[in-house]
Amino acid sequence: MEDKIKEFTEFLNKIDNLKNREKLEEILVHISETFPQLKREIKWNQPMFTHHGTYIIGFSTAKPHIAISPEKFTLDKLREDIEKSGYTSSKMIFRIKWTDDVDYDLLDKMIAFNIEDKKDYGKFWR
Repeated sequence: MEDKIKEFTEFLNKIDNLKNREKLEEILVHISETFPQLKREIKWNQPMFTHHGTYIIGFSTAKPHIAISPEKFTLDKLREDIEKSGYTSSKMIFRIKWTDDVDYDLLDKMIAFNIEDKKDYGKFWR
């Protein structure tokens, strides 16, 4: 397990399918390396990243996919990019199937957007 994401070890260990666990671990490591200023936390039994006490992005898992929640506001802003990547979405999340490639550019764009948009924001949720 990567030391960069030790906060997420217990959550990741609950994913029975090793390939799926490794895929989510890769995503979490990527975010930790790309955005080292973000705090890694488990809240509501989900791994998430926060910045100065405000929510940036969170993850949950289901049998067919990883659910990613950058908040509805960001999803709405980037809905076209999500669709171009071939991911499905709902009002609050978008899904990356375990068998899909991860669009890291899209993830990075969402995270960078939230960091900038919420830089002066003082609450956890928008």
